[in-house]
Amino acid sequence: MSFRLYDSARRAVVEFQPLRPGEVSIYCCGATVQSAPHLGHVRKEVNFDVLRRWLEYSGLRVTMLSNITDIDDKILAKSAEAGQPWWAHAFRFEGAFHEAFRALGVRRPTYEPRATGHVPEMIELMRVLIERGNAYPAADGSGDVYFDVKSWPAYGELSGMKVDEMAPAEDADPRGKRDPRDFALWKGHKDGDPESASWETPWGRGRPGWHLECSAMAGKYLGDAFDIHGGGIDLRFPHHENELAQSRAAGRPFASYWMHNAWVTMAGEKMSKSLGNTADVLSAVERFGGRAVRLYLAGPHYRSAIELSDAALVEAAAQLARIDSFLDRASALPLGWQAWSPKEVIPAAFAEAMDDDLGTPAALAVLFTTIKEGNIALDAGDDPAALRAYAAARSMLDVLGLEPSAPEWAGSAGASDDLKPVVDGLVTALLEQRQQARARKDWPAADAIRDRLAELGLKVEDTASGPRWSIEK
Repeated sequence: MSFRLYDSARRAVVEFQPLRPGEVSIYCCGATVQSAPHLGHVRKEVNFDVLRRWLEYSGLRVTMLSNITDIDDKILAKSAEAGQPWWAHAFRFEGAFHEAFRALGVRRPTYEPRATGHVPEMIELMRVLIERGNAYPAADGSGDVYFDVKSWPAYGELSGMKVDEMAPAEDADPRGKRDPRDFALWKGHKDGDPESASWETPWGRGRPGWHLECSAMAGKYLGDAFDIHGGGIDLRFPHHENELAQSRAAGRPFASYWMHNAWVTMAGEKMSKSLGNTADVLSAVERFGGRAVRLYLAGPHYRSAIELSDAALVEAAAQLARIDSFLDRASALPLGWQAWSPKEVIPAAFAEAMDDDLGTPAALAVLFTTIKEGNIALDAGDDPAALRAYAAARSMLDVLGLEPSAPEWAGSAGASDDLKPVVDGLVTALLEQRQQARARKDWPAADAIRDRLAELGLKVEDTASGPRWSIEK
């Protein structure tokens, strides 16, 4: 294969070479189920779902692992505030994440283990690290176990940071540490913690640290070495740095490549619950449709930050309306598009874009060019050319997870009919803004709205009864 990716560890675009011929193993840090997901959470799921689909299209068998962190400090705190057991709280929001993923057409991973089901593997990993001199139980008898950062000279290799330049986290608990930058593998049981949120170990009762969970579960299901580790860029340090250090210190090669997607931002800031600037996934899906929200998340390059706004989602919905308009027209053609395999009809330029570090912006440009050519062929009565364009468009949409007839969208808000009133209402609102600009003779603003709609494939006509819009063929 000829797939190239930006490897965060090497800080360069490199040729991807799987460890095993014909197979790819991918580990993605999954959800910490403390509360409902926002669009910043699910961008990673959508981006890596597209990666998985493209690698499968390329002929590789993909094993995708994504964990569930169902025990941590925030889960304990939030469940106590809610007055319910921590495990019930975690189970509730695990379901909320799954509902959000389904609403965006994200396929379930091959395996989706929970942290609480893999304590024996974590204890074994700690034992190895202690025996090798890279970890130590706290001398204060607290039950904490720490990774000794200075014992691992390569620490910082993923993020490019140097140990002597690192400051300990402001919220780090310093009890029992040899160095304030050492990180917790295991957290000893504290007074006030639920008894059910602790497990017995040779070093005392307690619960796992976040970093330890991922290394243990990746090793169980993917082996000591696997191909790609994925996650949001905010996890590169310290979480992924710590995963890498503890795994390699234990003698496990761990990930060959590291892929990180960028943030979804609002007003230039990373979307996060702590900032309060979150956007609920299901609310966005209800307003714009699941396929439109997926297109908004998947369309930009995965390493580019994207700004969340109604205008951005309106743009995605309008783009999808243009796609579905062609699909509706071409669906009246005689059957026969299924006779072509995707490899026969997907344009080479689309494949080249996807092979170049998952270049979805360039790939979408190829899709829209194909749709334009298909509409021209329909207008000319050239059924064979239109049919081929139709087959190519549907194959490209399938790779992107946007094919409307796919099982993921059955009965969902991603269906074309559900989008029509949404798009109509949103475009009408923009046209009203244009009319207001014209009324105050702000011609640049009015022209800018018209031109932006034209870029999205929407034609605006000014009539005696007001502006009308239609989808350009």
